Amino acid sequence: MINSGMISKQSAKIIKSLQVKKYRRKYGLFLVQGAKSVLELLQSDYEVDQIFVTPQFLDRYKLPDGLTNEQVVLANENKVAGLSTFQTNDYAIATAQLKEHHEPEDWDQPLIIALDDVRDPGNLGTIIRTADWYNLRYIVASKNTADMYSPKVINATMGSFARVKIVYTDLESFLDRNSQKFEVFGADMDGKSIHKMEIKRPSILVMGNESHGLSQGIMAHINQTVSIPRLGKAESLNVALSTAILCDNIVRQFNG
Repeated sequence: MINSGMISKQSAKIIKSLQVKKYRRKYGLFLVQGAKSVLELLQSDYEVDQIFVTPQFLDRYKLPDGLTNEQVVLANENKVAGLSTFQTNDYAIATAQLKEHHEPEDWDQPLIIALDDVRDPGNLGTIIRTADWYNLRYIVASKNTADMYSPKVINATMGSFARVKIVYTDLESFLDRNSQKFEVFGADMDGKSIHKMEIKRPSILVMGNESHGLSQGIMAHINQTVSIPRLGKAESLNVALSTAILCDNIVRQFNG
């Protein structure tokens, strides 16, 4: 099951190119790095293209059945580290097939996080981790939101990419279609305190762009703007942190 040959120049070229969105689309692949994320990938429903593992990885972890000799390549840690965007990576990297996620027929979750042009990959990755923490399986995002398959996003999810799907869509149209089924909240510093709100039905929480907040078009679809009460003197909160705080306040009302 283990191919102990060298990493080919073609494979190395493709792996390096996956840092750029147009090449991810060209090859239909994305990059997963580090032992934890690779293990999460192997337990997910993503189709693995190739996995490059070090002897140290094989000493600590068992690969699942079903991987072919062509898919698994044994390489020394310097080769693996040289292909990674991490400063140190002596375990594993993998490439996997891209997936385009679509809206489910039934939104079986109390809260949908919707992202209006959230551009920073680290923020998006952390928001995916937050969704996973609260067992939210889908996030909806505007088409200008950061690409979930960017290595920086995948790294920041710490493996949660394997469980949380992002549906990229026309966000205004999505909110319009679902306004009868969900209460639509928008995060805004001038909104009503989330601590003073009683939320009685499933909700959509819309988080805006890091610099400009919610766009005017999106604001037209918001039922109520919400904010996190400020007790100190910090000017603002990071969008990923704000998402986590607002999610906690909304989800706990459904879970007691």
